[in-house]
Amino acid sequence: MNPATARPDATPIVYIVDDDDSLRGALDSLLRSVGLQVRGYASAAAFLQRPASEAPGCLLLDVRLQGISGLDFQAELARSGVTMPVILMTGHGDIPMSVRAMKAGAIDFLTKPFRDQDLLDAVAAAHDKDRRQLEQRQASSGLHTRYAALTPRESEVMWLAVSGLLNKQIAGELGTSEVTVKIHRGNAMKKMQAKSFADLVRMAQALEQGGFRPRS
Repeated sequence: MNPATARPDATPIVYIVDDDDSLRGALDSLLRSVGLQVRGYASAAAFLQRPASEAPGCLLLDVRLQGISGLDFQAELARSGVTMPVILMTGHGDIPMSVRAMKAGAIDFLTKPFRDQDLLDAVAAAHDKDRRQLEQRQASSGLHTRYAALTPRESEVMWLAVSGLLNKQIAGELGTSEVTVKIHRGNAMKKMQAKSFADLVRMAQALEQGGFRPRS
């Protein structure tokens, strides 16, 4: 998913992966009745071929699938970097199975037959989570784009400033004038769209957490 085109406010989608046609149909009707988009698939392979979407989504995944178990498929998705929230469904659940699913990050583990409201509550929680993830990715993408617009010297001054050095100290470190440091620091604040120095510090921390490091 492209963070630049993601739409956290779009109508959420529920993806259903279950080889039981009648159950998929019943879930489709229930979910559409509350205004959700629904996409149904009879296999994990079919789900992987789905077209990309920029709306929040969640996956209703049956534990017993042909070819691969739902639990193994959940793990495969996690390894491949898919962050879409997963809700596991099964007609043969047990405690170890549910523990494994939840430890792997599942939003919920529903044993068939389940109450409609339990499913809807789980789906709402999953969509809330994915919506937050979309918003965070958008914010992160915008931050990285602004940081990329800095010149090497502006970046250098920014990192030295957020490390706690005063303009005079930065000037000594870089072998330049304090006035020049102030100009670079001001440019960095403007390009990063920082409303205050504390805001700039938070941005730098977010960049470091995302794997960005001061330019050499």
